[in-house]
Parts: sequence; C-alpha cells; structure tokens
Amino acid sequence: MSMFLGQHEDTTPRERQRVSLRSRITLLAALCVGGAVALVSFGAYYTVFLGIYEQVDLNLEQRATALVRSTEVVDATQTRIPQVFLELSDIKFDVIDARGNSVFNVDIEHPAVAEQEVAVASGRSESSIRTDAATDSRILTKPYPFLPNTALVLAQPLDSTKSLLGKLSVVLIVIGGAGIIVAALAGTAVARGGLLPVQRLTAATERVARTGDLRPIPVSGDDELSRLSSSFNTMLGAVAESQERQRRLVADAGHELRTPLTSLRTNLELMMASEQPGAPTLDPQDKREIQEDLQAQLDELTQLIGDLVDLAREDAAPTVQEHVELVEVVDAALERARRRAGDIRFEVALQPWHLIGHAASLERAVLNLLDNAVKFSPPGGVVRVELAPTGDGHAFLQVADAGPGIADADLPHVFERFYRSEEARTLPGSGLGLAIVKQAAERHGGSVFASRSADGGALMALRLPGEPG
Repeated sequence: MSMFLGQHEDTTPRERQRVSLRSRITLLAALCVGGAVALVSFGAYYTVFLGIYEQVDLNLEQRATALVRSTEVVDATQTRIPQVFLELSDIKFDVIDARGNSVFNVDIEHPAVAEQEVAVASGRSESSIRTDAATDSRILTKPYPFLPNTALVLAQPLDSTKSLLGKLSVVLIVIGGAGIIVAALAGTAVARGGLLPVQRLTAATERVARTGDLRPIPVSGDDELSRLSSSFNTMLGAVAESQERQRRLVADAGHELRTPLTSLRTNLELMMASEQPGAPTLDPQDKREIQEDLQAQLDELTQLIGDLVDLAREDAAPTVQEHVELVEVVDAALERARRRAGDIRFEVALQPWHLIGHAASLERAVLNLLDNAVKFSPPGGVVRVELAPTGDGHAFLQVADAGPGIADADLPHVFERFYRSEEARTLPGSGLGLAIVKQAAERHGGSVFASRSADGGALMALRLPGEPG
C-alpha cells in the first residue's frame, strides 16, 4: 500500500503541472460566471418563492375575510353553512370546535387539523398559517365569529405552486448551464487571443535555448504583454551585443597573441637547437640579444594579458556604485604614473568634480591616459593634465603631451581595440589601453575625444557627467 501511496504522491504534482495557463483561465472564467449565475439564480428563485407563497397567503386571507363577512346561509341538518362556502371549489374548508372536531354535519373533504388550529378555536391564538407537509397544502386558521369557541380553517393545495417553482428551477438551471458553457467558450477565446504574445515569447525563448538564435520576436500593440515582448527583445539585443563583444575580443586577442607567441617560440627553438650536441654554438652577443628579445616578448605578453583581463572586467558593468571625487582619482593615478615616468614632468590643474560611479575603473582609465602620454613624450617632456567643468553638467579631463601627435587618419580609430598606428607599432603596448579608457567613460555616461595639443602632440579628453565639488 505504501508503494501505491508513494506513486500517487509522485504523480499528483506532475498532473497539476500539465494544466496549461489557457486551461486555468478558461476554468477560472467558467467558475466565476458559474458562481455569479448560481447566486443570481438562487436570488431569483428565492424571490419568486417568497412572492408566490405570499400570494397564496394573501388569497387565503381574502377568502377567509369574505367567508366571515358573508350572511347568506343554507341549512345542512343541524348546522347553518354560509352560502359562499359552497363556492370554494379549489380550497378545502372547515369550521372546528375547541376539540378539533368539525361542526358541519355534511360530507366535505376536511383540511388537516393540528395543534395550531385547535389553539385558534380555543382562543389561545388569534390566527395561524402554516404549510402541512402531509397534505402538501397551505393552511390558514382564524376565529369563526358566528359560533363560540370555533375556528375557520382554509387549506389550499400547493401542487400548482410547486409545479410552477419546479419549472422555474429547470429554466434557471438550463440558463445557468448555458451561461457557464458560453463563459467557458469565451474564456477559451480570450485566453487564446490574450496569450498569443506569451506563446510567441515562449517559442522565442525555446528557440534561443535550442539554437542560440538571438533574433527579436515581432511586437504588436502597446499592452502589458507587448511591453514584456519589447523588454525581452531588449534583453536579446543586450545578450547579442555582449556575445559580439566577446567574439571580437577573443578574435582580436587571438590575433594579437599570435605574434609574441610566435616570436617566443622561434627564439626558444633557436636557443634549444644551439644546445644540441654537434650544433654550432651561439655567439655570446647573439645569445644575449635573444635573451633580451625573450624578456621583451614576455613583458609584452604579460601586458597584453593584463590589458585583456582589465578589458574583460570593464565589459561587465561595475556592481558597486559610489560617490567618487574625481580629483582624488586623478591624484592617485598621477602618483602611480610618476613612479614610472622617468624625467617626464606633469603640470596639473584640477578643479573639484564629483560623480556617482566606480573609482577603480576611473582610476584605471586615467592611468592609461597618463601612461600613453608618457610613452610618446620626448625625454624631459611635459605632460599637462587639466580637469575643468564645461557648464553643462559635464567636466573635461584633458591629458596633453608634446610627442609626435596623432595622424589625421588615425584619430577616428585610436580608441578601438588593438588598434595601433604605424608609429606606435615599434613601441611597447597592446593597443588596448585607450579602448579601456573609452569603455570606462561610456560606463559612466561619458565619452572620449582625441585631437592635437598646443605643443603639437596628442590631446586625449575624457568627458564625464557630475557636479562641481
């Protein structure tokens, strides 16, 4: 038995999960309409029920009043019977004494007599009206004024009344059932039409999961489901853009890594070949040059890998946003740049500026600008650093050097990944430093610019939003 119970517990959740959203909407619509129809039908039936019984009671009251007021009588052996009694064809009647016996010595169909009727005849109750279940009739009892200690009893059968109520209940049940069916059909139609965008969204999600195809889905209308589809398309666009950036990064990184790795392999094979027995030995000067090449290639490879790591970190938006004093960020970057600048001097003019962002990311971007200026500055040159607001809610951080400058053909491309001008290819670097600067600026809602400085060298500008300090 426990095995069967366990199987039942396992299958029940799965069976519940098979109920689709469309089925649940249809069922909900049918239940809501069914509940409303049931309440309305019950209210209508109860209202008619009370009205019909009230009409029956009113009819009995009118008949009783007419009988009491009647003065025309006929002889029936020992008892005088009002003439109007003989006109009661659809109602049973009788006059009873205090013991419940009929005072008429005639052959009539007497109504049922119970304690309520005896109480009226004996004077303990003024009147009574009740439904007798045994005879299925409505019985009214009132004192009979023509004889002492007697009561007039009238009984009207309820056959026609209950037949009418039965027909009404059938009509209400039929109408209610038809309403529930119509509600279920309408709920199905509404669910099918309303959930069409959800079905398209589900199909698109399954397509993305199955094929990796990030094409957007069609959107029509401006309701909540349409906005959900638009948000999903926005997410697909962001994922596609992220994949494209990763693809370009991997492709560019593979291309850039190939050159230093090939040089490393060539130099290592040459040194290993010179160590083989019988192979010609390398001249000490050649050996020293190969070792220096190996060191330079290792340094270049290390820098390239470090820049790739930094660029990959910049691809993901910083999760921590904080209040950043840009002057402090520039001072920290200057301190690091001076340690490796040699005889290069820095002229600094900074005005307070603060923003909400990621301090480490901004410091890395500023340091890359400073290192780039130092690399292209002549010995004993000057690098000018200026931070000043522009009056439109932004500030410019400008780094200018006195180097050879940037050719006009290279200006549009200097912030692209792995881009290096002809003059820069002979200098150490990976071509990723300025790309990191651009990415950091865009992460903070800013932008970057490149031009010529007043000294003829390069001018790099970082534009960031914020407020004066």
